[in-house]
Amino acid sequence: MFDQSDLLSCKTRRTWTVLVAFGGQLLAIGVLLVSPLFFVDVPSVAQFTAMLLAPTPPPPPPVAAPPAQARPPRETHTAPRKFDASQLMAPRTIPEQVAEVKDLQIMEPLSPPSGVIGGVPGGVPGGVPGGVPGGVAGGVMGGILIAPPPPPPLQTAEVPKPPERIRIRPNIQAGLLIHEVEPVYPLFARQARITGVVRLTAIIGPDGKIQSLELISGHPVLVRAAMDAVKQWVYKPTYFNGVAVEVLTEVIVNFHLS
Repeated sequence: MFDQSDLLSCKTRRTWTVLVAFGGQLLAIGVLLVSPLFFVDVPSVAQFTAMLLAPTPPPPPPVAAPPAQARPPRETHTAPRKFDASQLMAPRTIPEQVAEVKDLQIMEPLSPPSGVIGGVPGGVPGGVPGGVPGGVAGGVMGGILIAPPPPPPLQTAEVPKPPERIRIRPNIQAGLLIHEVEPVYPLFARQARITGVVRLTAIIGPDGKIQSLELISGHPVLVRAAMDAVKQWVYKPTYFNGVAVEVLTEVIVNFHLS
């Protein structure tokens, strides 16, 4: 069936048609390749000049270097140069001028002018011959040395006067008691079984004896017996800066039934 088909057995007898088709394709491809060359956008002279004269952009700023770390200053210790008087050292440079040391000229005393007897005009009575007018009495001739003023008199320190009376606590003064008289218990207070404490203000003289007594507090029945007994007490003398003084203190007398 296929052997009789014209599709398999047909052949082109016109060769020139193939060549024309191939040449047309080459021509079309050449036109496509050459056509862009005729439509190139050529810049004008003004544009080309502007492009050449356009300023160049500035270069980028340099990158800042990191700040260097400040180093602490190094401490230098220079040992002071010691001067040795036993060694002579030559100077490094020779000075152009050498300083001259001139001795001080001591003023000579002025001689009294002729015609003046006993001194110079304006002198001090009792001065020395050849003195200078306006000088200091007792000074050295020549006006160089002056006698120093006399030293001030020595002032003796005043010793503070001790007080006539000082106040001492009762417990401290009780330790200085050397003679104590026990109070007589009143018969009425004993029968009534009255007890208590009598407080007295006492002034002790420089000899340690009681000079005066004043009542502070206490039962009236016991006060008289307490004061009669305390008036007979004797203490050691109290000294202040080596001087015996009076003492103001408080005396306590206890009344209790045994």
